[in-house]
Amino acid sequence: MRNTAGRIGLLFLKNSVRMLSLLFAVSIISFVLVSASPIDPVQQYIMGIGPVSEEQRAEITTYWGIDKPPVTRYIYWLRALLRGDLGISLLYRRPVIEIIVERFQNSLALMLCAWIFSGIIGFSLGCIMGVYRGQWQDKVIRKCCYLLSSVPIFWLGLVLLLVFSVKLGWFPIGFSMPIGMLDSEVSIWQRLHHLVLPALTLSLTSFSNIALHTRQKMIDVMNSAYILFARARGESGWTLFFRHGLRNTILPALTLQFASFAELFGGSVLAENIFSYPGLGSAVSAAGLNSDVPLLLGITLFSTLFVCVGNMIANLLYGVIDPKMRDCEK
Repeated sequence: MRNTAGRIGLLFLKNSVRMLSLLFAVSIISFVLVSASPIDPVQQYIMGIGPVSEEQRAEITTYWGIDKPPVTRYIYWLRALLRGDLGISLLYRRPVIEIIVERFQNSLALMLCAWIFSGIIGFSLGCIMGVYRGQWQDKVIRKCCYLLSSVPIFWLGLVLLLVFSVKLGWFPIGFSMPIGMLDSEVSIWQRLHHLVLPALTLSLTSFSNIALHTRQKMIDVMNSAYILFARARGESGWTLFFRHGLRNTILPALTLQFASFAELFGGSVLAENIFSYPGLGSAVSAAGLNSDVPLLLGITLFSTLFVCVGNMIANLLYGVIDPKMRDCEK
């Protein structure tokens, strides 16, 4: 047990070093790309506050350090970042960290619901396709997976919005709560009611990879030697799956599911804009359109951290469930 805990700790340390290295590289690349943008952040800020004199413009430029070389500005920004200061949003006039925390709560609820739905639906359909390989169940579900994986998320979101919100009126058109209500007055059921369509849109466009991957893994398991031996003993159907196939199939699906964090976050940008959902996706779109450099950089680093943590959790869980993976990490 102590040896196992030591291996898991070493695996955690290795993943942490990789994550910090990736965050450092992303910070450099993001800062270089933002600095190379032709849009003047000072001019964009001035457009939001009204006319200013040349002296005031020079003071703003000096305060932000725009007149300094890019390397110097990056060092100043990195120092502030290490202190937990992500700067002030030019669009919302608030600290970036406050906006990220506030918006991330909504995005986390959206991505968590979509992540759970896509994992359960994808794994279940993948197992059905694998067990009934070549039969009509496999063919129908596989064609649906191919179709949904090729459909753009914004198109699917608009279709769901048109059908279930405009035509049928079952769900609200957008937002995360009813318009005109205070946050303290909104019930959990009202929040879930506003969450259904965005989460359904995300899950329908992301479960196909898990389903197809699980199908192939299930086929490999069903053709293995121990399954043939179990068939010779008289086992068949779902008994084979629950006794022998589930454990060997769930491990790759688990890793792929955690790795889909990046896909979910990217899809949430479109889904949140379609449904006017106030999450990180809509915030990063607004930051990009309005040249809000501090907010854009802050969300970029936070989203990278979010994806890295998801992948690290997947690696750790894989190492706990499958001891052979710990041996590969030595």
